[in-house]
Amino acid sequence: KTPNTIIEWDLSITSKKVVDPNERLSGEVTFVNREKRFGFIRYGDSGTTDMFFHFNELPYGAEVDRGDEVTFSIATDRRKGKDAATNIQISDSRSDEDLVEMRVFSMNLPFAALLSNGYKTLETRNGTMFTPYPEGTKMLLHVGQRMYPDGDRHIEVMKSGGLNDDEIMNLKSLPPGFSKGMAVAIVELGKTFETTLEQRSEPDFQRAVAAFGSDSGMRATEIRRVEYLKRGVKVSGRGGVFKAKVDKNVIPDGWLDTPQKVYSVTV
Repeated sequence: KTPNTIIEWDLSITSKKVVDPNERLSGEVTFVNREKRFGFIRYGDSGTTDMFFHFNELPYGAEVDRGDEVTFSIATDRRKGKDAATNIQISDSRSDEDLVEMRVFSMNLPFAALLSNGYKTLETRNGTMFTPYPEGTKMLLHVGQRMYPDGDRHIEVMKSGGLNDDEIMNLKSLPPGFSKGMAVAIVELGKTFETTLEQRSEPDFQRAVAAFGSDSGMRATEIRRVEYLKRGVKVSGRGGVFKAKVDKNVIPDGWLDTPQKVYSVTV
């Protein structure tokens, strides 16, 4: 076999361009497989084969979707002899005036949906995650990738308030276009206070939390109000309260009347 050539399926020979690892290329993401953590980028002219990439080559904490514009270099896997995109940077044509930096916290389904849909009005934790934040603090709610394994005990709690199966299913479901891995709603926090097991076991308290008292954390935080974002936003989830930049246009009207810190974007 001649160096830098590829034998195609029909036994024809294609010359392979020598890769320059320092060359930066521009392209568009055409395919993403989140489960297996890889995708393809279209670049060059119509005769160029889409370039494979692995999520390990994305910036830390970043996610991409079809249609995202990126810049990248190409590296050759010496063991496999195949090219792949490396050192990927996500292009962002938005100005700093288009973005707002907000605090975010993550919850798994079904409780993330119960909170977003207005049923869950108390969030309980044993830790002090919400303790530093005063009443009126606004945060985004991110939906984690897992289902919280409570053995469907939340259904028992909800039925104790007279809800039927269809009503419960609606309350624990996200609307179309909203899914795991996204920031889906904006929340205004009320006060955070410590509770006793006796208080947490009161029927009204249990329904507000959507959990039995013995399953709830000792610190309760009121959810003053909540509203879905205008569209779901991909965010890489983390533990505790973290920060993320989002397009201002996804925030429902009236929520940003109080000045927020703007995140500067470097393209």
